[in-house]
Amino acid sequence: MNKEEKFVITISRQFGTGGHEIGAELARRLGVKLLDKQILNEVARKFCAVEEAVEKIEARNPLWRDDFTNFYRQYMAGAEYNGQELDQTSHQLFDAQADAIRRIANQESCVIIGRCGFHIFRDHPNALKIFIHADDSCRKRRIAQKYDISEADAAAMIVDNDYSRELYTKTFTGSEWQDARNYDLSINVRKFGVNGAVDFLMQCIE
Repeated sequence: MNKEEKFVITISRQFGTGGHEIGAELARRLGVKLLDKQILNEVARKFCAVEEAVEKIEARNPLWRDDFTNFYRQYMAGAEYNGQELDQTSHQLFDAQADAIRRIANQESCVIIGRCGFHIFRDHPNALKIFIHADDSCRKRRIAQKYDISEADAAAMIVDNDYSRELYTKTFTGSEWQDARNYDLSINVRKFGVNGAVDFLMQCIE
């Protein structure tokens, strides 16, 4: 990746690794735009949604992707999934989101958190695609501390979120979310911490 030219960095991450914080700090140090919730605003505008609807989308917990996951869990529990009965609204949202991301990236350098950025920019000539991971014990401790919950509850959150990301990625890209071949760089953050991971990534970029 040449940071002297317009570039894209995509961050895919396991839940509980601090991937969002790493992406945000990386964007800050590089002086470029961070794309996460801003994408929802772009999608909402494309669908002519009013500002109140945008705020509701951003405030939802779980997010629409989690609703999508629940839909498919129920579907696959009752029938053999053959890939033909997909939720059209979810596909429209994904396509609109991808278009919004590409439009922003065409205008300026940026760091993209999640959103299957590795797939959207798989053929981009100046993109760095990163996967952030860590062992389960490290992730459980971090989630338990962040949300003030037990490690048992943190473990359940990890399973649900990883499942959601894996299913989301497989459905919309046909790729395995944790397949190293999707990425230029994979980093285990267990010994780094957020700032250490960013230091390492900055050295790679330089």
